Amino acid sequence: MEQQKLRELLETLHQELGRLGSVDEKTGEVLASLKEDISKLVDEGDEAASDESLTERMSEAVDHFEDEHPRLSMMIQHVLDSLARMGL
Repeated sequence: MEQQKLRELLETLHQELGRLGSVDEKTGEVLASLKEDISKLVDEGDEAASDESLTERMSEAVDHFEDEHPRLSMMIQHVLDSLARMGL
């Protein structure tokens, strides 16, 4: 069940990322990395989630988006929370 919830969160997060429109260079880099990480999580599941650098990048993305895109930041944090609950 947690795996299905994570997949739904990832799909919603991916849609939200697509709605951001034009962004500065740093935000564009963070977005590109985040989209790649989401694809890995969807495709590889537990294997990708156990990658420490992936969760670190997602945590950094939370910090990056916190001020200008609080909803996006919150969604990324929900994904991280789900991964933690799954023991990953």
